[in-house]
Amino acid sequence: MQTVDPIVRDFILFCLQRQGKGWPALYDEMCWVAGQRLFRGLGYTDLRKRGLSFSLANIDDTIRLVDAVAASN
Repeated sequence: MQTVDPIVRDFILFCLQRQGKGWPALYDEMCWVAGQRLFRGLGYTDLRKRGLSFSLANIDDTIRLVDAVAASN
């Protein structure tokens, strides 16, 4: 597994706790949480700088990252 920034890991776990693992509902929740800055005040840009992309062009990478975090928890 790739190294995941601890903040990104905690963000994903926060969203998993709120929404569950079902996709695309989890993606929608992650976007909403980032858009509202509900997790530690972090938004899209902050999370992107830490390695989490919300771009649909990178959705496969995002899904793999979420799956890896969920599996390790």
